[in-house]
Amino acid sequence: MMLHHIKTYLLITLGALGVATHVHFFLSPNSLATGGVSGLSIVMNHLLPNLSVGMFMIILNAVLLLVGILFLGPKFGVKTIYSSFALSLAVWLLERFIPITEPFSQDILIQLIIGQCIAAAGMGLVFHQKASTGGTDIIAMIINKYFSIDVGKGVLISDISIAMLSIFLFGPEIGMYAIFGVILNGFVIDYTIQMFDAKKEIVIISKESEEIRTFIVNEIGKGATIHTARGAFTSDEKEVITTILGRKDLLKLKKHVGSVDHKAFITVHSMKEILGQDFKSLA
Repeated sequence: MMLHHIKTYLLITLGALGVATHVHFFLSPNSLATGGVSGLSIVMNHLLPNLSVGMFMIILNAVLLLVGILFLGPKFGVKTIYSSFALSLAVWLLERFIPITEPFSQDILIQLIIGQCIAAAGMGLVFHQKASTGGTDIIAMIINKYFSIDVGKGVLISDISIAMLSIFLFGPEIGMYAIFGVILNGFVIDYTIQMFDAKKEIVIISKESEEIRTFIVNEIGKGATIHTARGAFTSDEKEVITTILGRKDLLKLKKHVGSVDHKAFITVHSMKEILGQDFKSLA
């Protein structure tokens, strides 16, 4: 159990470092306030340059946490609190030990895309540990409580509002890149999370269904559902096996099915979301 907790927090720390890399090396030098606490901190740093972006992130996360407790009660998980401050501290440490004052290049778009890919991988690690980086999520939860606006829409509204400030502070070009960054952020993170949690629904029709079922249960250690179907042409009754597996287990299963019944019929479907039992909680 202790090793599991250590692994969880190490992965959260690694994920926070990925996001911090995006903020420090790509967003901050280009004044790209792409929403979130990091975006608001970039705006605040422009107005009050005596405090660094990382320090503003630490202060804002602390304030948002207190506001969240005041309006929502102490409902934030320890992992989310840890990840939000790990991100802020990582940005502050990068500023202190690897300072950067100029962008890597004049091409803002390629920096935004590369940085966002790095951040998405980091966010994927954090989300995979059932945590989040907090920040404007708290504002969205407050909006949801008092105005019944969906949390996802609340996050988008707050992030777009922060990005819009860039237009007035840094000019329309930087502002438009910041707004594009908010939109890109949503798409890339969604895709990354799906990649982390990629599951496949496999449907198998085979004359060796019992052998295949035994392999799924005993060798792979997963469950399966078996039901009877009838062929349209022959009217023969056949057993149909349905199971849900990750990519590695799917490769094992395909290899085994091919070895016991090369005429087996298999369909594989990508699952966007799976709820209940040993998967994501319904609560």
